[in-house]
Amino acid sequence: MNAFIDEHRKAYGVEPICKVLPIAPSTYYLHAARTANPELRSTRAKQDEALCQEIRRVWDESFQNYGARKVWIQLKREGLTVARCTVERLMKNLGLKGVRRGKTIKTTISDADAVCPLDRVNRQFNAERPNALWVADFTYVKTWQGFVYVAFVVDVFARYIVGWKVSSSAHTDFVLDALEQALHDRQPQRDGSLTHHSDRGVQYVSIRYTERLSEAGVEASVGSVGDSYDNALAETINGLYKAELIHKQSWKNREAVELATLTWVDWFNHRRLLGPIGNIPPAEAEAEYYQQLSESAKAA
Repeated sequence: MNAFIDEHRKAYGVEPICKVLPIAPSTYYLHAARTANPELRSTRAKQDEALCQEIRRVWDESFQNYGARKVWIQLKREGLTVARCTVERLMKNLGLKGVRRGKTIKTTISDADAVCPLDRVNRQFNAERPNALWVADFTYVKTWQGFVYVAFVVDVFARYIVGWKVSSSAHTDFVLDALEQALHDRQPQRDGSLTHHSDRGVQYVSIRYTERLSEAGVEASVGSVGDSYDNALAETINGLYKAELIHKQSWKNREAVELATLTWVDWFNHRRLLGPIGNIPPAEAEAEYYQQLSESAKAA
């Protein structure tokens, strides 16, 4: 309404326009004065402007993924006290929205004749410490040059992505590379205290994959056939990856997907707030665990 008056005031005058529109001339003049001199704005308007800058910063730093709740939590973590409803109002005014996940697409091709390890997880995707339970799965990404495949290995304790790989083919080698990265970075004990869980995809039940797990002293676990929840946590990570990164644009080639995935994994592990672990990043959750472990050892 104020913009309409600004546009037509020279032709018709402010008062005649306000007489037709449901607005008092004094209201318009106050708006015009505040526009010309921002110092005349109300305290709330000034606070809102400052908050908008912080909200947009947090939203941008989240790969433009966070909704109002996560933005509000992150602002609190940074020491900025603000009501959640205020964040919701300002994000609506700014046109900022959180990302929403789409439908899960099945990528598992199972081999009914393959000999599989037992399901040692039974949908209980919880762990009391790091390197107790890993879950693995892969998904695909459409590029201008064809499909590429992305495999993840996730430590269940804090949802930390411990291994990943982007490949132009979905052969066993590519999921093995993700596993090798996880084994190299984590150096788990070779005593069977770590369980690796996957679905019944042919890559994960292949002889080479299961032999590598056995060689590393990792207990293999495979979900049941036809069970949509047999590897739910790994599929959740895949869903976040697709919604928060992949579905936002088209991808030229494997190299572009690989670089973007590297950036996303680093953000996910070190800065993304995850509700199931207390709205803190995975790396922070693991650091807190080892800190508590160290303090308990000193007290003993």
